[in-house]
Amino acid sequence: MTRGCEKEYEGRPLLVTMGLDGDATTASAPAKCILFGEHAVVYGEPAVAVALEQRLNVRISPAKSWSIDGSSLTAKRHPHIHHLVHALWTNTSEPKPLSVHVTGDIPRASGLGSSAALSVALCAALDTSRENSGDRLDHDEMSHLAHMAEATAQSGRASPMDTSTSTLGGVVVLSDRKEDGCEWAFTRQLETPEGMRTWEIHTMTPPQDDVYLVLGNTGVHAPTSHQVALVAAALEANPERINEIRAIGSISRRGLKALQEGNYDVVGHAMSENHLILRNLGVSSEELETLISAALPTALGAKLTGAGGGGCMVALTRQPKATSEAIELAGGRTLISRLGNPGATLIEGPKETFWRD
Repeated sequence: MTRGCEKEYEGRPLLVTMGLDGDATTASAPAKCILFGEHAVVYGEPAVAVALEQRLNVRISPAKSWSIDGSSLTAKRHPHIHHLVHALWTNTSEPKPLSVHVTGDIPRASGLGSSAALSVALCAALDTSRENSGDRLDHDEMSHLAHMAEATAQSGRASPMDTSTSTLGGVVVLSDRKEDGCEWAFTRQLETPEGMRTWEIHTMTPPQDDVYLVLGNTGVHAPTSHQVALVAAALEANPERINEIRAIGSISRRGLKALQEGNYDVVGHAMSENHLILRNLGVSSEELETLISAALPTALGAKLTGAGGGGCMVALTRQPKATSEAIELAGGRTLISRLGNPGATLIEGPKETFWRD
């Protein structure tokens, strides 16, 4: 057996695929953390996210029937995978059934993009095995398919933030326009219940500094779809609250500029400011507030990350050990990561596409 490895090319991750013995294919994708802009990004405002060191792995192999970790594949239990299976093949070109095995260290329903990582990793695994079929997916298409799976699972409301970050890795910027100081990657559109949304997806490489992200998990599960619907209902009940969404967008632009300049003190301040508005929108929780308060004395800034209601908070810090200990003393479970890590990684399986006749 040979293994996959990661190298760097011109300062950006280069994903090298290796062989894997037997009829199986494995791929992985990273968790993500949003520095600025969650919820507002659904309404076209800019947001910035980073790929974390924590990853999810998907292994596919031939089977007699479709299964996910031993359970039958159903739309209700596995909406993301169910959507991808039916999006990738037509009724006249059905794949052979596959067994899908999922492992990794991304906590579920915690705001770290576990469902997006699952969708992206599965696309990457299928991408690898389709290599000789002449219709190999690229990052744009992989991210698009995963985004559509997210939208299906979230009642038509899903930004491409999570799936783009999990696909591309590094630091990813979403905006309603092409941003200076970033490398444009692709455009993403989605017809939501509130109308057509368009996002420009970018990558960027911030100046290096000895800063870390410390994630604190409350242990409270909070499904993204519920939190997104909560904000949508608040805006419908009081349309003037769109000004809070726009304020988050302004903070995101200020935070992005500071990130580009390597001014991490301002980055941290923007994170904390962003959190105040999210709290006013009603998507924080008592558990999140407790962990954020514990982190702030040793951090540059702290906020909830993801949909909120539970899940995780994130602190930007130059003292990761002290910040982590403070969060754990307050009852959280911590993960530590540098800013920006490789995106979708493939471990190549057999050259034959083993699920087609």
